[in-house]
Order: sequence, then structure tokens, then C-alpha cells
Amino acid sequence: MVKEGFASRKKSKNSEPPVHVAIIMDGNGRWAKKRMLPKVAGHKRGADAVRRCVEDAIDLGIRYLTLYAFSSENWNRPEDEVNDLMGLLHRYLTKEVDELDDKNIRLAFIGDRSKLSPDIRALIEAAEQRTLNNSRLCLTLALSYGGRAEIVDAARKLAKQVQAGKISPEDISEETFSGELHTHDIPDPDLIIRTSGEQRISNFLLWQIAYAEFVFLDVLWPDFNREVLEQALDEYGGRDRRFGARP
Repeated sequence: MVKEGFASRKKSKNSEPPVHVAIIMDGNGRWAKKRMLPKVAGHKRGADAVRRCVEDAIDLGIRYLTLYAFSSENWNRPEDEVNDLMGLLHRYLTKEVDELDDKNIRLAFIGDRSKLSPDIRALIEAAEQRTLNNSRLCLTLALSYGGRAEIVDAARKLAKQVQAGKISPEDISEETFSGELHTHDIPDPDLIIRTSGEQRISNFLLWQIAYAEFVFLDVLWPDFNREVLEQALDEYGGRDRRFGARP
């Protein structure tokens, strides 16, 4: 039975949907293994789930959606699996950007692009430039991304500014530090969702999730759908977000 949609629920501590939802998409390999299929079949079905999730996020009033697509640690996976994932990414960037642009969706990427092939980097830059001014939804893909590396990179940038005499150490604040992160132009996540039953962060948005709510789901990512998303939003809606203040 599908739970009542977030927007229609009357009794909730959070009467509005989260502005920014970030999802750790986990379980493609296990989905394929359960069906005795190659891993790439799970990744392809996972790509279908991404398309559904984008549409559902718009319908449910979410303004920012960040998806953990490929971590910096994922480069350590078998070469054939990495190649399959990069092939899927290439096809996504080739075939989906027109539709995203038509639907007024901005596509952005965070992560270390230096390890990506030149053709994928070019497609990423073209997609970002083309959709830059779209405003219906900001879809951010975390690709070759690691939260610790992002924090180190921000610290290094600020250290160089201090060394150059542009700022003093006393000028460094949470705000200036946030301004050097990959996510400097989007709000911090309100809700983090992880699929597949795992309950860990896996080096994802470590700075930005300081006050996010977490929902861990048993469903494998290829099976993620609107019903599951609404259930996560229901859970979020019942939380009392105090941001460290006394009740």
C-alpha cells in the first residue's frame, strides 16, 4: 500500500518538503546478483531509477537533488566494472541532457574530474554550461567524489590565500570555508537517504551534512521508486529539526 504523499500529510513536524535531498545510491550489484545477472545490468537499472527519481523529486517539491554516482574509492573496483560505469555515464551525458534542459533542470557535477577521460570531461562542461540558468531543479551528480578530499582541497585553497596575503587566518570562518567547497552555490542537504540497508556515510558530503536528517532504507537502488521516496519524506516529516537548539 502506498503511503500518503508528503505534500498531503497534515500532521507533521516539518510541514514543507526538504529543499535539498542527497541520496547514496547503493545496491546495484546486489540487485543483479539476486537475479544472476552481470553487474552492468544492475547499473543500467540503477540509471532507470535515477530518471524516475528526478521526475518524482520535481513532483514532490524538492528543489535540489544530489546523487552519489561514483566515489573516489570506486576507482579501485575491477577495471571492467569501472569501464561499464563510465560507458553508462557517457551515454547519459549524450542522450539525457536535451531532456533535462527542456524540463528546466540544471545539471551540475562535484568531484575530482582529473581522473575522468577527456571526452567525459568535455561532455560534463558542456552540460553544465547549457543548463546553468535552469531553475526547476538542480540535479548534482557526485562523480569521482570524496568528502575528505573536498575538505582538504578547501583548506589548501584558503592556505594559499593566507600565504598570498589576501586574507588573514582570522578571516577564516565556517562561511568562508563553505565558500571553497564544491557545493558552494547550493544549500546544505536537509535529508540524506541511503538505500540497500547499509548505514554509513561512505565519505559523502562530510562537511555539508552536519545537521541533515538521515533515512536508511532496505530497498536496493534499482527498485527505488516514488513510493519509497514518499516513505523517506514521511520519515523526514516526522523529525523535529532543532539544529542544536534546546527543545
